[in-house]
Amino acid sequence: MKYVDAFRDGELARGIAAAIAREASPARRYAFMEFCGGHTHAISRYGLADLLPPQVRMIHGPGCPVCVLPIGRIDQAIRLALDEGVTLCTYADTLRVPASAGLTMLRARAQGADIRMVYSAAEALALARREPGRQVVFFAIGFETTTPPTALLIRQAAALGLANFSVLCCHVLTPPAIAAILDAPEARAPGGVALDGFIGPAHVSTVIGSRPYARFAAEYRKPVVIAGFEPLDVMQAILMLVRQVNDGRAEVENEFTRAVTDDGNLKAQALMADVFALRESFEWRGLGVLPRSALRIHERYAAFDAEARFGLVYVPVADHKACECGPILRGVKAPLDCKLFGTVCTPDTPMGACMVSSEGACAAHYTYGRVRDPAGPH
Repeated sequence: MKYVDAFRDGELARGIAAAIAREASPARRYAFMEFCGGHTHAISRYGLADLLPPQVRMIHGPGCPVCVLPIGRIDQAIRLALDEGVTLCTYADTLRVPASAGLTMLRARAQGADIRMVYSAAEALALARREPGRQVVFFAIGFETTTPPTALLIRQAAALGLANFSVLCCHVLTPPAIAAILDAPEARAPGGVALDGFIGPAHVSTVIGSRPYARFAAEYRKPVVIAGFEPLDVMQAILMLVRQVNDGRAEVENEFTRAVTDDGNLKAQALMADVFALRESFEWRGLGVLPRSALRIHERYAAFDAEARFGLVYVPVADHKACECGPILRGVKAPLDCKLFGTVCTPDTPMGACMVSSEGACAAHYTYGRVRDPAGPH
């Protein structure tokens, strides 16, 4: 633990906070988006927002894998289990996301669906190998971090010739989501979400490297600092962003040098390129339909594509009218702006995905008692 504790030193955090307060001009406001839900939880858990001067505020982004999954994709998985009788395997947070007709995966399981929680993609493959008479579908979600394990899973299934295993692929990509936020009308409207820079995701960047963020610095003039998830990582990234803004620079900087390189993990990228291809479009919760922002299973592995095997057709479904999960994911609103937050919507009774997921902004605010936002309303 000593290596982790070094990045949680309170005295060092206060020293970085003092540097931010000295260098952040009182004459301007700084608005930085932490893209990843892991950073959102670090900010809430360690009270980092309380250490920042009032002119520096953090805005939550869409980097929560469960949160950006639209209801229609959850519905697809539930219908597979209920109507086709498959054994559906997925990660824990997905089980509780509200879907259509008052269902969640847990409620569908109560109705007889065989839906199982797994800790890793490999568990789903192991189940299919143990029980060849059972059709097993792995519901694969997440950003580039969790995509290589799914790709490896599919290649292993192909090597084993498993006829009873397939994947419902809902993997999404980080750079198109950042571009969508910067291209959104509210990013340009007076009084809208005028972002000064991004804290880039840590785990995603270990896979894709730092180069994919260069276009946001070059084309949009927005600095990006890739940061780890510990509190000192986040504080140092904020200081680096403040300095870039003050200097009029827009560059990609890497605070997380202990894990992230310029090129990323080339073996993982090659594996992903072999197994997956870009979807022409994909619906995201909160961001809408984005072009070339998600992955599908390549034709060479079509035998393991659950969408093809079961003839699935995607049907979009609107979110709960009173739930502000969508605007929160775009950075337009904060959790406290939602009238459901902390009343009818809690981690025990979630109305939207942002309260369900362990990386969701609403769950972070509720879990760590962030009932007041020191940075003020968005």
